[in-house]
Amino acid sequence: MEDLTDVYNELIMEHSMNSYNKKKLIGADFCEIGHNPNCGDEISLEVKMNGNIIEDMAFSGHGCAISQASTSIMIDTLKGKTIDEAKEIIKTFIEMIKREITDEEELKKLEDAIAFKNVSNMPARVKCALLAWHTIETILSTNYKT
Repeated sequence: MEDLTDVYNELIMEHSMNSYNKKKLIGADFCEIGHNPNCGDEISLEVKMNGNIIEDMAFSGHGCAISQASTSIMIDTLKGKTIDEAKEIIKTFIEMIKREITDEEELKKLEDAIAFKNVSNMPARVKCALLAWHTIETILSTNYKT
């Protein structure tokens, strides 16, 4: 039986090498640049809204495998969610990376993004994993006050 860590690692590698979310988004409502000076990761995150639902997202830019995969998986996870659902998932992801939430039941809402759970064991990679999540958080908190 495959170790869950291996499955997560394969998922991260798959998204970092073959991201279909890495493209230009026509008709985007918001675009935000995320930058991690520590390792040079830089993304441009584009979001298309339909009322209070995240209709579509895409990104461009460059960076390490963790930042690229995290961005792609975040897009898959948040697409189709309402703003409130997205904010809750973002909060949970950040708390998981900071080891503030470890309850498996609570983490299920992250879907494939749970693959980054072990990044908290690699302090140098934490900012890489969080780059896209902080970028979407900025877009939502700037444009949708709660």
